[in-house]
Amino acid sequence: MVVGDLDGVLDMAEGFLRRGHLVGFDELPELVEKCGESAGLLRARVFVADLRDDVLCEMTGHGFDAGEGGARFPIDDSLPGTAFRENRPLSEMGEVGDDDRWWVPVLDGTERLGVLRVDLTAAPGGPEPDHPGPVSPAPGWDGLRAARVLASLTGLHLVSKRPSSDAYSRLTRKGRMSVAAELEWNLMPPLSFANPDVIIAAAAEPAYDIGGDAFDYAVADRMAHVAVFDAMGHDSFAGLTASVAVAAFRNERRQGANLVGIGEGIERALIDHFDGARYTTAVLADLDLASGEFSWVSRGHPPPIIIRGGRWVSGLECEPAHPLGMGLGLEVTVCREQLKAGDRIVLYTDGITEARDRTGDEFGVARFIEFLNRHHAEGLPVPETLRRLMRAILAHNQGRLADDATVLCLEWHGPSRNKALRPTQPEA
Repeated sequence: MVVGDLDGVLDMAEGFLRRGHLVGFDELPELVEKCGESAGLLRARVFVADLRDDVLCEMTGHGFDAGEGGARFPIDDSLPGTAFRENRPLSEMGEVGDDDRWWVPVLDGTERLGVLRVDLTAAPGGPEPDHPGPVSPAPGWDGLRAARVLASLTGLHLVSKRPSSDAYSRLTRKGRMSVAAELEWNLMPPLSFANPDVIIAAAAEPAYDIGGDAFDYAVADRMAHVAVFDAMGHDSFAGLTASVAVAAFRNERRQGANLVGIGEGIERALIDHFDGARYTTAVLADLDLASGEFSWVSRGHPPPIIIRGGRWVSGLECEPAHPLGMGLGLEVTVCREQLKAGDRIVLYTDGITEARDRTGDEFGVARFIEFLNRHHAEGLPVPETLRRLMRAILAHNQGRLADDATVLCLEWHGPSRNKALRPTQPEA
C-alpha cells in the first residue's frame, strides 16, 4: 500500500473509531499501531508528556503504568521534545530500511498531550530529506497528512480513556502527589484552550504538592469566564478551600450570575463549609469575545496585568473587596478595560512574584513580565512560554517553592480575526 493512500486513511479512521469504543487505556497503543498500518504508517508509538512537561514517556500497554519497557525522551533536549515544544511535525531518517521517521504532536484541541512516532515508507514523488537532523514537512505529502489524522484520533482517545484508568496518572507522574494536589488537578480544566477569538493557557507549581492555588475558565455565548484563586495556607484544608471556590464559581456562572453575584455565591459556599475559618483571594473576570471588553473584580488579590504591543502596560487596578469567605460585607467594584487585538491579560498568584533565591532576591513583577514578553517575541506558543516560566521560577528558588505559584494568560485576537475565521452567516 502507498503510504497515505486515501482509502487506507479512511479505513484507518473508520477502524479506529469503531474499535476505540471498547478499548481501554492499556490497549490504546496496540490500536494505534494496528490502525496506522492500514494507512501505511509503520511502527506507530505513542509518547505522553509527564505532569510537568519534562519528559515524554512511551505508552506500551504493559505493566503497572502501561509504560513498562518503554523509551523516554527529555522534552528540553531531544527531537521528539522539540516537536512537542514547537507543536510541529519533525522528521529524522528511520532505522529500518528507507523509511522516514516522523514525530507528530498529539493534541486535544490545543492541550499538548505528547507525540506520535511513525515510520513512513516514502511515497512516489514524496520528499526525501538529503541532510541529517529534523526537517519540517513538505506541503501536500499524503503520508504526513495520514500521520496527522492518526495523531488526532490518538489525542481524542487518550482524553476519553485517561479518566477511567490509573495507568495514565502513574505513567505521567515522577513523584508522589499530595491529597490536596490530587483533588485540585482533578477539578481544574486543561492547561490550554483556543478558538478563533481567544487563547487561554495556565500553569501551576509545585505540581505534586499544590495546596491552595487554583484556576478555572470556560467559554460560552461569546463570553470567556476566567478566575484565579489563592486560598489561605498550604495544606489539605487550603486545597479543599480552593476546590469549593472553583466548584461554586462554576455553579454560579452556569446559572447566569454576574461577577458580583458569582462572588457572593462563592462566599456563601465557603462560609457554609468552613464557618468563616477559611478564605481565598481571587480575581473573577469576563471577556466579551465580540467587543473585547474585559470586566473583573478583585477579592483581595494582586491585580491583572495587561500586555499590549509586547510591552507591559500596567496593572489593572481596581478597588478590592475582602477575600472570599470572610463575610465582611464590603462593597464589590466591577472594573472594565477595552482591549485591543493582540492584548494579553495575565492573572497570577503572589507565589509567582515572591519566589526568592537563596539571597532573598524576589523573582518580581518586572522580571515576570519581561520573561513573558521575551518568549512571546520569539514566537513560542503561550503554553510553551508558561512551561518555561515555571522552570525559571523553580530554578530561581533552587527547585523548591515556599508558596504555590499559578499564572493564567488570556490573549484576545480581536474582531478582525473573528470575522476572517468565522463562517459567513447568510443574510436574513
